[in-house]
Amino acid sequence: MRLSIPSRADVLLPALSIAVTLALWEVISRTGVISQQDLPSMSTSFRTLWSILQTGSFWTALLLTIRGWALGLGIAAVLAIPIGIALGSSDFAGAAFRVPIEFLRPIPSAALIPLLVLTLGTNIKSEVFLAAFGAFWPLLVQTMYGVRDVDPIALDTARSFGVGRLERLWRITLPSSVPYIVTGLRISSTVALILAFTAELFLGIPGLGQKVNFAQAYGLNDQLYALALAVGFLGLAIHIAFTKLERRALRWHPSQRSEAP
Repeated sequence: MRLSIPSRADVLLPALSIAVTLALWEVISRTGVISQQDLPSMSTSFRTLWSILQTGSFWTALLLTIRGWALGLGIAAVLAIPIGIALGSSDFAGAAFRVPIEFLRPIPSAALIPLLVLTLGTNIKSEVFLAAFGAFWPLLVQTMYGVRDVDPIALDTARSFGVGRLERLWRITLPSSVPYIVTGLRISSTVALILAFTAELFLGIPGLGQKVNFAQAYGLNDQLYALALAVGFLGLAIHIAFTKLERRALRWHPSQRSEAP
């Protein structure tokens, strides 16, 4: 019983909050608190979204956005995880690169858009670079912290038994840092989607962002809000997928184990 009540609450509370939010949106629009010309009602936006889903151009734009997101996240992971492991494993390397990392990490990715227009142009390269740049830093920092958070007693014990450096890295450091790396991937996946969409929105690169820009420019508010909903659902799907991936990858970790009744 103790297990069933929280599981029901985990489902009912988010569903209730979503229902209340959608109902409030409908009431605000229908009662004229905000003009329906500026804020189409919830029902109108969902009807428009359903109509858009019937068109091939929407699915093409969706796949282009997913392509930019996936390439950016993939490049960020390929670079950030090995570099994070190297910097986290060496105090000298960590100290040497601390200043460049802390200098580059706070730079807003959107601030690079003018530079990308001048260098890479308004194409898929700019979208992928922007997504990869933004996703790189959370994953790098999480990987570094994960490597540094390894139990020193475990390392000392392995060292006393003559376990080599590479074997210690493979058998102790990497398994211990997996929770940090997977969490970093989940965070970076959201950042990559935001920046892929931002690149399409401001650079006119084909995708959902370009469609939103077109709808806003021509005052097609119904389509604007419908596309915003589509992007929100895409982000939710990515979050759920990476949350499940995290639970599956960390099913051995105490944080993912169910409490005994």
